[in-house]
Amino acid sequence: MEDNQDKPHAIMVPCPFQGHIIPFIHLAIKLASKGYIITFINTEKIHHQITKSSPYHDPKTTQDDIFTEARKSGLEIHYATISDGFPLGFDRSLNDDQFLHGLAHVFSAHVDDLFGKIVNKDSRISCLIADTFFGWPSMIAKKYNLVNVSFWTQPALVFTLYYHMDLLKINGHYDCHDNREDAIDYIPGVEGIEPKDLPSYLQAPNTTTIERRIVHKSVFEDVKKADFVICNAVEELEPKTISALQEKQPFYPIGPIFALNGFTMNTVATSLWSESDCTDWLQAKPHGSVLYVSFGSLACCSREEVAEIAHGLLLSEVSFIWVLRPDIMGSYDNDIFPVGFKDEIKDRGLVVPWSCQISVISHPTVGGFLTHCGWNSVLESIWFNVPMLCYPVFTDQITNRKLVVDDWKIGLNLCDRKPIRRDEIAEKINRLMSGKSTNDLRKNMEQIKEKVEHAISSVGSSEKNFNQFIGDLKVRIFKVAR
Repeated sequence: MEDNQDKPHAIMVPCPFQGHIIPFIHLAIKLASKGYIITFINTEKIHHQITKSSPYHDPKTTQDDIFTEARKSGLEIHYATISDGFPLGFDRSLNDDQFLHGLAHVFSAHVDDLFGKIVNKDSRISCLIADTFFGWPSMIAKKYNLVNVSFWTQPALVFTLYYHMDLLKINGHYDCHDNREDAIDYIPGVEGIEPKDLPSYLQAPNTTTIERRIVHKSVFEDVKKADFVICNAVEELEPKTISALQEKQPFYPIGPIFALNGFTMNTVATSLWSESDCTDWLQAKPHGSVLYVSFGSLACCSREEVAEIAHGLLLSEVSFIWVLRPDIMGSYDNDIFPVGFKDEIKDRGLVVPWSCQISVISHPTVGGFLTHCGWNSVLESIWFNVPMLCYPVFTDQITNRKLVVDDWKIGLNLCDRKPIRRDEIAEKINRLMSGKSTNDLRKNMEQIKEKVEHAISSVGSSEKNFNQFIGDLKVRIFKVAR
């Protein structure tokens, strides 16, 4: 057995959002199973939300450690929390602009302070694995003499579009007074993409927003100083894009990173909200008859959009589970449904504030997913063979839609034009669930899933890339230590 003194020790810092935390936790467990010592850092607010939402939380204690059960299986994962610069009671979702300013300009000082304390206690710490969306990892890694690993939790296509913002600007598709509207065909490894399919941060005319500045600092500048980039993507699904990125710097597609055997789900709490159990309701429905509707943990919809979706669900006559966060409209409003909606759906629909998504879409009665196209949702849909009805809202979701609908042909657009209309929503729901295109979507989904399954097999590309990364990282750690 490897001596504990010789084990590499990595500190992991995810961005404090649900969609980033989940793959980070899965990666921590995967690395620990390979013999790594991990120190996992959550913000105090995220820790508070996870522990409060966990069904195993003891309200009498404030010392919950989300990795306690994982350590019982022999994994060496330590846990620490850090302030994000705001008090626990501050509503980050309703004050997102202020919160992002804090993350961009204040959070790194808290990280620096905590790193100093951790490194002083354990001189064996050799590696930083930080979210690519942070703009400070190269500074922290250099200060504490750590190997700098950047973890990108979205597809390679989105990464390379941010990575080549300079080309987009030079060619007039970004940060120009009158951006070009013709196809973009000059990004290495990308055959062509329409401007409408760029991430929302590259489309908005205002280039001075905090979101745009964060992307520019992190993905365009800081990540290029990383020793390694690991990506929650699959080589066979984006081969040309990934190959072109690998010519720029060490880039390892190791996805999908999620709990395939249920281990993580059963041992580590990951959800920021209490999850409703939908199992009994699903059991009573016919195989493949239920549409799952969720727009993830961040995306917001207008009152008009919620109303049109509600009417579209009624018109479709399809059974559905609709996950509707209390803050889905950017504020907490209990009166968000059209008059009579809840009475009319009766037992045909179930509306919950949050659920365990994997538990729902893995259920055999679920036959489709109306999704915002968050990357975790896309990967989970592929894994469980659930075709998608795509309604992206912002950031990477817009580009993810292109991959799902245009490239892989495993989903449909919810509406081909905006504003969305209830009649078109109903028609698309029926096409997804039982129309002529259903068989084609499922056939394409089976082919895509087969590639993903093979990628994470013992002889697949993701497993090979992960082992290559582990080997290259150890070599780099040894060089830095010398």
